[in-house]
Amino acid sequence: MKLPLDPPLEPMLAKASDALPEGDGWLFEPKWDGFRALVFRDGDEVYIQSRDLKPLNRYFPELEAPLKASVPNRCILDGEVVIAADGGLQFEALLLRIHPAESRVRMLAEQSPASFVAWDLLALDDRDLRSTPQGERRALLEQQLGGQLDPAVHLTPATRDRDLAADWFDRFEGAGLDGVIAKRLDGTYQPGKRAMLKIKHQRTADCAVAGFRWHKNGPGTHIGSLLLGLFDDAGTLHSVGVTSSFTWDRRAALAKELEPLRENALDGHPWGDWAEWSQAAEASGQRLPGATSRWNRGKDLSWEPLRVERVAEVAYDHLQGDRFRHGTTFKRWRPDKQPSDCRYDQLEETPAFELAQIFGSGS
Repeated sequence: MKLPLDPPLEPMLAKASDALPEGDGWLFEPKWDGFRALVFRDGDEVYIQSRDLKPLNRYFPELEAPLKASVPNRCILDGEVVIAADGGLQFEALLLRIHPAESRVRMLAEQSPASFVAWDLLALDDRDLRSTPQGERRALLEQQLGGQLDPAVHLTPATRDRDLAADWFDRFEGAGLDGVIAKRLDGTYQPGKRAMLKIKHQRTADCAVAGFRWHKNGPGTHIGSLLLGLFDDAGTLHSVGVTSSFTWDRRAALAKELEPLRENALDGHPWGDWAEWSQAAEASGQRLPGATSRWNRGKDLSWEPLRVERVAEVAYDHLQGDRFRHGTTFKRWRPDKQPSDCRYDQLEETPAFELAQIFGSGS
């Protein structure tokens, strides 16, 4: 490739913020929930790079043709690879693509094709635009991608209106987006630096603690993570995720603290009947706390049951389907709550918002 910059190129990063910044001089964009990707194009050559500087082309072969049809002949774009279905983003569908078998990747590409959402322009023809202010880069990006694009390529919405960004923060979550990004209009592109702000949803939930995993160093001394559950309307306890935000000393203390709850823990445990649960999980797509990881077949997900008597309050940012999208943060024990009170209906629900409306909202 004959471009001003060669891959791999570190992307600019974002640091967390509790709220949208005040004042003028900010550009706001939705925060997409996908795979960060830099696209390098030089004529017939297209190279897609991941956030950790690795090639993504083999995992998303369906993107090469749309990118050639939509982006400038010689350019470098920053953006996100996403998969949209049923009116929302499907992050787990992206994870399925990271598979060693090319035949499976191509089958999934046909069943659930990916899209690329562009939000920054780092180079155009022979120009390195990293030192160009963000506002000017956005204007150039709109000029280059403002026309008719392939349905798999999109220009992210952007606004300087803080009130509109606040509306996006609330409304777009129903489509699977997980917050808002804020950038200084006079800011340059700084590879590897946390020069943007990310404002993400943060909520708390009371969850029943039904088990734990030992730390990766081995069983017996330190807790790795606690397994969390929520009850549905029928009284079934579903595995919704884990919390593992503990210091080393706290992990050791938890091993002793939870020891009494291990006694006779499988007697009447809601996740104890493996054969029946395995069949139900395969039919419904529900994940079990001790099941093999579909993303990493070699990862040990074995677990130790606990009597379901404790409630933990955890912070989470996003619910995807019936599970927490990311790992949660442990806040405190809730001895004042009964595990049976830990139900899905405590969670805030955001109505689905069609992605087509976001893609068509312009800037």
